[in-house]
Amino acid sequence: MRQRWGLRTKQELTPALEDKLAFTITATGSFSEAAALGEKWLGSPVDDSTLHVLTQRLGERAEEQLQARLKTVPQESAPQRIASELAIFELDGWQARYRGPGFGKKKTKKKRVEWHEVKVGVFYLQEQAGGKSKDRGVLSEKVVVSWVEEGGAELGRRLHWEAVRRGAGRAQHILVLGDGAPWIWNVAADRWMGATELLDFYHASEHVWALGRALYGEDQAKEWVESRLHELRHGQEEKFLEQIAQAKRPRGERGQEVRKQQNYFENHAERMNYRQIAQRGWPIGSGAVESACSGQQSRFKRRGQIWTKRGLKNLSALKQARDNHHWDQLWLAE
Repeated sequence: MRQRWGLRTKQELTPALEDKLAFTITATGSFSEAAALGEKWLGSPVDDSTLHVLTQRLGERAEEQLQARLKTVPQESAPQRIASELAIFELDGWQARYRGPGFGKKKTKKKRVEWHEVKVGVFYLQEQAGGKSKDRGVLSEKVVVSWVEEGGAELGRRLHWEAVRRGAGRAQHILVLGDGAPWIWNVAADRWMGATELLDFYHASEHVWALGRALYGEDQAKEWVESRLHELRHGQEEKFLEQIAQAKRPRGERGQEVRKQQNYFENHAERMNYRQIAQRGWPIGSGAVESACSGQQSRFKRRGQIWTKRGLKNLSALKQARDNHHWDQLWLAE
């Protein structure tokens, strides 16, 4: 009878119930919320610890299946679709709270909480960027991939596989958008050689404001900043860079900030051709990945949530299996 129900040895939940509970876990903000919904809508009393154990087991299975997929050549899901003009990759990261070596100890000099970056990548095709909803862009389809370990190379490998599956291999051009973090351009060079790289305009403008405040102070910076942003946005990158390079550095901390921002723009001089990119109808902002990071933080960075690396990795793997349409594979016979 257990075999007919699909139950493994010592398994207490049927696969159908596991499916519903696991889906609820990925769609709610905490294990306690998932338990409450499970009891209300599924009529099955379940405690937090049971859901936690279920998440670890299914998350590890999701990761094992992902590793197996990465060893195969991705098959495009819609090969009949017309090749896209542009494939877009956006990369960013956010900081997660991890349990440090001193976590749970009353007296210790070791850190109780440590911060680690979760790297996130988003892929979509140009035609999948539709209209707007409440002044926000809407994507009809996208891939969101995250990686909780160190280094961006693994994120690039996972994102590239999913992107090829969605048609990136036949796109005429590739655009990579980022906030300027070096690991982003390293991933682009490793995975998408020859792609157009663009510094997200919003982040560029933040650095212009930081430079303006260091040069002229909070009250006097506005006119200078707006002039530089107009140059930057309207095809006068060379004039912009010249104005930045010629800025006279004041003494002390403000001078150090000026030099820091000058170096920032010098390092990204070839990634700021915004008018040319915009005229082609391509995006100049990385709002899709910013939104993805915000969504992940609403689940993984709530008040009181301090993760083990294993716990965050497994729940993230489970959520990605749902978001990227690999959910049903979790329930295939082992």
